[in-house]
Amino acid sequence: MVSLYTTLCLLAVPTDTVPALDSMRARQLNEVVVSASRVPENVLRSPVSVEVLDERAIRKSAQLSYYDAIENLKGVQLLTPSLGFKVYNTRGFANTTNVRFVQLVDGRDNQAPHIGAPIAGALAPSDLDISRVEIMAGTASALYGLNALNGLVNLITKDPFESPGLTVSQKTGVNHVGNASIGPKLYSESSIRYAKVLGSRLAFKANLVYQTGYDWVANNRTDLNPTANQSLGLVGSEQPAQDPVNSYGNESPNRRTLRLDGRNVVVARTGYYESEVTDYRLRNLRGDLTVQYRFKPQTSLSYTYQGALLDNVYQRTNRFRLNDYGLGQHSLTFASPTLQIRAYRTSENTGNSYNIRSMAENIDRAFRSDNAWFGQFSAQFAGSRQQGASLPVALAQARAQADAGRPQPGTARFEALLDSLANINNWDIGAALRVRSWLYHAEAQFEPTRGPWAAFQKQTGIDLLLGMEYRQFVLFPDGNYFINPEAPGQNLTYSKIGGFVQATRLFLDNRLKLTGSVRLDKNKYFEPRLNPRVAVVFSPSDKHHVRLSYQNGYRFPSLFEAFSNVNSGGVKRVGGLPLLSAGVFERSYFRTSIDAFGAAINTDVNTNRLTTAQAIARNKGLLKTNTYTYIKPEQVNSIESGYKGLWLDGRLQLDVDLYYTRYRNFMAQVEANIPKGNNPDSVAYYLADRTKQDRYRLWTNSRSVVHTYGGSVGVRYALAGGRTGWAVAGNAAYAQLNRTEQGDGLEEGFNTPRWIANLSLSKVGPVGFAVNYKYQTAFLWQSALATGRVPAIHTVDAQINARLKGLVLKLGATNLLNRPYYSFLAGPAVGGFYYLSLTYDALTR
Repeated sequence: MVSLYTTLCLLAVPTDTVPALDSMRARQLNEVVVSASRVPENVLRSPVSVEVLDERAIRKSAQLSYYDAIENLKGVQLLTPSLGFKVYNTRGFANTTNVRFVQLVDGRDNQAPHIGAPIAGALAPSDLDISRVEIMAGTASALYGLNALNGLVNLITKDPFESPGLTVSQKTGVNHVGNASIGPKLYSESSIRYAKVLGSRLAFKANLVYQTGYDWVANNRTDLNPTANQSLGLVGSEQPAQDPVNSYGNESPNRRTLRLDGRNVVVARTGYYESEVTDYRLRNLRGDLTVQYRFKPQTSLSYTYQGALLDNVYQRTNRFRLNDYGLGQHSLTFASPTLQIRAYRTSENTGNSYNIRSMAENIDRAFRSDNAWFGQFSAQFAGSRQQGASLPVALAQARAQADAGRPQPGTARFEALLDSLANINNWDIGAALRVRSWLYHAEAQFEPTRGPWAAFQKQTGIDLLLGMEYRQFVLFPDGNYFINPEAPGQNLTYSKIGGFVQATRLFLDNRLKLTGSVRLDKNKYFEPRLNPRVAVVFSPSDKHHVRLSYQNGYRFPSLFEAFSNVNSGGVKRVGGLPLLSAGVFERSYFRTSIDAFGAAINTDVNTNRLTTAQAIARNKGLLKTNTYTYIKPEQVNSIESGYKGLWLDGRLQLDVDLYYTRYRNFMAQVEANIPKGNNPDSVAYYLADRTKQDRYRLWTNSRSVVHTYGGSVGVRYALAGGRTGWAVAGNAAYAQLNRTEQGDGLEEGFNTPRWIANLSLSKVGPVGFAVNYKYQTAFLWQSALATGRVPAIHTVDAQINARLKGLVLKLGATNLLNRPYYSFLAGPAVGGFYYLSLTYDALTR
């Protein structure tokens, strides 16, 4: 793919029009992208919104790496689960494992198979090997399938034939500056790239990156359950059912309503903070090797291996500590001007990783079972009240007695429990994450009008592109995270096949470009789905381009959404296929209604002095049966319009886009409980007692039609031309959700700020600098782990750099003012990061 990309770029731009390097206007006009239509095309004439981050933009970025620099592109939202990786999204429904956003490396999907989304930069190219980044905002499933509903990023690497030589880099940084509880921590990232051409036909390249550091810490102590005992006047530090955001083992499954002193009191177990049960040391090793053989200048065969070994913190429904987590991908690509054939295999092994929440919960339970703990709590409370203690004091004494002898962080006993539970692959009693999975993918792309049907193209002016792919997931059923319901003990397989055809034609003396494509996909468990796209681009001149596109897209459930079978904290997370969840949908009740039912009972007992039986009878009408059913593919209809143009002799670049997206059968999770008893007359009594109901979180589809709309604008103005010039740039993106809330606990938050804006000033040259200001509005974050407001973000990033022969020095800082912020709820607080980067490139001496 790399050699084909380079060749086609040259073919796409006639040699007599190649611009001077110091002309922003000419450079932008002839910049070529491949992701928008799977063929090289002028970025200004792209039928959809595409953002490009090239080597020049990466060098002047104030961020530590190109992967971090993506954050400042127009319309991109950044989530930071860890210093070790970051997650990007465009146009809403952000998630720390974003299955609606696809990451490609030279056209290869590098997702972690069991997750259905990439572990961010785990298999990403080295900074030294990146040529350019292309981000396509919005739906891309008509051409790519691959669940690309919210966007796609394609990381394009350097061709060893075009960029041979040795390059080494050392980045040294420090974070946690000014954090008295942690103290400054060093960060190191060492990288090396070597590429060599052997003769005229054979070339290879190798990259190696090793990172060490101390991760950002998640220590948000905001109570997620502040009103649990409001009817008793117990609030703040006095209320016994506290659930701090980053404390685990005190969530809903770890709480009970106790009859104390004639009143109903909600009590939670004590739990542990995340920093007490995880290791924040970061150790990531990744690398790749490519061997490429050219049969002809435009025809090549290449083999690539990418591998990564990770130790850092990761988040999806819960927070995880990844230890010895491994990913590897073998790929083989044949590329010619008319034909591409690619096949790859990705393997995933979670190594010695563990669930942080389950770890905290089961340390508590290993010390004392729930029944024993709540029993001791009740007994001590009664004794304290008999001795005249006030309600808050009696509750505190009851907790101290129930926690007596509890393992303390840092002790040998505590460390032994950490080691033991991390190796028990059952989240009822342990915390291990033991998943092994594989992805097999084969695809072919053919441009007949460049070869066999060239006469057809000359006669009709139509360019054709055909593609086909097959994908299969293979999963080892570990018995905790996944099972094989059809063939117990055998590997689970999940496959799909699809293909597309695209036609493009120019009209009106090449000023009007019309593109149409249609894709058909078939999943093993679902009927075929059709994804069409129609786009038109009108270019009244080479400086101004207006576009309009419409497309329909489908997303099949990921492995986790279809097949999960996880028991975590007393809640069974079950995939939405009938073979996993048969009977659950039909017999369950919405958890939201059960919670409202329980709160009403407590209010009637504590305030209105009813008996529990009377309160149950009075409020049972609040209970609502689950009305959702088995999962279906998610569908999107999207309309986008935009303009890209150059003004003031090319010194001013303007990029504007507007979009409207309509989701149907939106995939999400709903929490619903099943009464354990069989007597239909006693359902309300079962659901009034947490110990008499089984709790489920089910993957299903929303019945609401979900609408999102928004737009973005990007402006860049060159204050002076040439490579030593100054430039000011800015962008702003607006996103809005329009959905009728059902109030039934169907979970899938929009999780997107209404406004994201960036403003930068930069100077390039032998000595250059850049400063960037970022603003993000506060927004509501909704997830199974935590729901609440994420405060607004104001950050300043800056860097100064110097080039001396083959050496590039870069001194920079992100969040320069060191004001910690959260990019999402339950994630870490991100503080200032200060670094020095030294890069030596033998080619530039």
